[in-house]
Amino acid sequence: MTDIAINAAFDSGNIDVISIDGASATLAIPADHMSEFRQWFHFRVTGAAGRELVLRITDLNTSAYPAGWPGYNACVSEDRDYWGRAETTFDKGEDGGTLTIRYTPASDVAWFAYFAPYSMERHHDLVAEAASAEGVEYRCLGLTLDGQPLDCLAMGEGQTQVWLYARQHPGESMAEWWMEGALEVLTDPADPVARVLRQKCRLNVVPNCNPDGSRRGHLRTNAVGTNLNREWHEPSAEKSPEVLAIRNAMDETGVDFAMDVHGDEAIAANFLAGFEGIPSWSEELQAKYNSFQLILARRTPEFQTAKGYPVARAGKANLSMSTNQVAERFGACSMTLEMPFKDNDDLPDPEQGWSPERCKLLARECLAALVEWLEAEGR
Repeated sequence: MTDIAINAAFDSGNIDVISIDGASATLAIPADHMSEFRQWFHFRVTGAAGRELVLRITDLNTSAYPAGWPGYNACVSEDRDYWGRAETTFDKGEDGGTLTIRYTPASDVAWFAYFAPYSMERHHDLVAEAASAEGVEYRCLGLTLDGQPLDCLAMGEGQTQVWLYARQHPGESMAEWWMEGALEVLTDPADPVARVLRQKCRLNVVPNCNPDGSRRGHLRTNAVGTNLNREWHEPSAEKSPEVLAIRNAMDETGVDFAMDVHGDEAIAANFLAGFEGIPSWSEELQAKYNSFQLILARRTPEFQTAKGYPVARAGKANLSMSTNQVAERFGACSMTLEMPFKDNDDLPDPEQGWSPERCKLLARECLAALVEWLEAEGR
């Protein structure tokens, strides 16, 4: 029996091949460069048409988020357009924690990933298309350590300063799928949500805060192993130029409303995390955040408020995280949107789990919720 071939030498690829025997393979996930974070995988398998693949990814009990593996099904695609889910099991007691993926491809090439990838080529297409839309201004906020541009798109004539930014953690590729959905809405001249937002707001959109980590196949860090979402209190040109550039741009505009878009490995739901615990917390600011949560929960069954992160105690917020720093620095209604790597268990889809298509639909609901929130605020 001919052995399959496995390769990850491409944009966002990440896997180590331990052994291959026919259509079975033992694999491991390498850590981010200069970091111990490891969870993201993305690789292709060739030579397996009509044969059941058995792919074992080992030593996962010491991965970044081992709670992310139980109940998780790997993403798979044969055309790199539609991403479904493969039959996947996790055994904590096997080889330090083993994820076993079983899949029988119809063609000779199949791609597997932790979540549907969002390539840097697609990112450039997204930026080019949005930048060519009427009324959109493109700005390069700076360069990353690998020399990639940090792209920002601005639009709207209103006074309310809105910042939408995503993918500080590059392996959370669902965040840029959300951004694609958001930009499709915002650049559509016929869309009523976009028309209202562009009348009332100045929107600043950073679709990918971490291009280097995205291209390198990292889970959580940039080119030198820095977790960008722990740098907002004191970013530096040496370790976190991405955060430094974005925060400097925010200082120029001010911020009234901010959403930082992420993904969560373990919690099978969409939820928000706020800024409770910042030194300048007030009931008034908290009420603004609570109002947005309730509007979004009413608008879509894809969002809920029962599951999420523990709330920080008074004065104990971590100001190195963007949501806390932006709320404290600008008095902004700031929040982190978390989407699942698994599925929304309240509205499951066995074929795709949480998917690019659902990310994009949720983006529209978030923007429509923002319209309602602005009206409630009298803006």
